[in-house]
Amino acid sequence: MAYMSEEGYKKLVEELRILETVNRPEISRQIAEARDKGDLSENAEYDAAKEAQGMLEMRINRIKEIVSEAKIIDESRIKTDVVQILNRVELKNLKNGMTMTYTIVSESEANLKEGKLSVSTPIAQGLLGKKVGTVARIQVPQGEVSLEILSISF
Repeated sequence: MAYMSEEGYKKLVEELRILETVNRPEISRQIAEARDKGDLSENAEYDAAKEAQGMLEMRINRIKEIVSEAKIIDESRIKTDVVQILNRVELKNLKNGMTMTYTIVSESEANLKEGKLSVSTPIAQGLLGKKVGTVARIQVPQGEVSLEILSISF
């Protein structure tokens, strides 16, 4: 089961629609075009189009799986007394004094460039259930990091 925001769910459904109605016909067209060029055993365009088709079908199947298992979080029930999924958390790294802000989201919505941290990461796991003012000591690949929770919002 994948917990996600309604926004994240809608994005996945839209991506699935585009993959099935735009990308799939385009790849089929490319395969047909390459097939028309003759000998398939030495046809790099055909091989590339077939590989792209395989990757596309894997992505379509993965999105269908996520969407079928999705549980949309009722955002009206999100609280900010402790860290939970969909919370925006402001943190301070006690080692270097740097502050950062992350929103904890489902795996399918994660995007570090947007400050969206997957709930399954060690940092998110170490923050879940903690309150403002708490120092979370979290084991990461580079060692232990101490993060103070400065604020929790939605």
